[in-house]
Amino acid sequence: MTVEVLSAVGRYDGLYEVIGVKKPGGRGCWCMSYRDSRVADEDRAAFMERECGTEPGPGVLAYVDGEPAGWCSIAPRSSYRRLMNSRTIPLLDDDAWSAVCFVVRPRFRRQGLMHTLLAGAVEHARDHGARLVEGYPVESETPGRVDVSSGYVGTTSQFERAGFDRVVETTGHSGGRVRWLMRKEL
Repeated sequence: MTVEVLSAVGRYDGLYEVIGVKKPGGRGCWCMSYRDSRVADEDRAAFMERECGTEPGPGVLAYVDGEPAGWCSIAPRSSYRRLMNSRTIPLLDDDAWSAVCFVVRPRFRRQGLMHTLLAGAVEHARDHGARLVEGYPVESETPGRVDVSSGYVGTTSQFERAGFDRVVETTGHSGGRVRWLMRKEL
């Protein structure tokens, strides 16, 4: 199995395969929750297509043997409108890049792709001049399994394995689990 993590710039078709085919007509989240939730469902695909046309792009894609398999939304925190105005996730450094969402297609799960995506996302940020990357994962030490719908933000253990440090427990939650602000200096 060959895995590559590549910028989403110029790879809208791959992005569509990973996050766009979830609902008929390509409707759905499209990783817009933090970016700009005011964008209407029917306009989200076009918005992300434009994002895939300019540097630094909206994130990175994991390809397994050439097939789009996963996604990580990573960009300067300042590009996430809702995150900049969040009441639950504090703003500590407006120069940080933020990894806010992970999606792995079902048949590629349980193969470590989220770890690979996070490593690729950090490299993508570094390649674009980032000095600091943040994530806002759920606490993974809480007993019980992290379900797919709340695990899209990643887990604290995943981020710790990638060299991130816990900075502050946020007042945000996902799936009933506490979310942490975690950072990695580059």
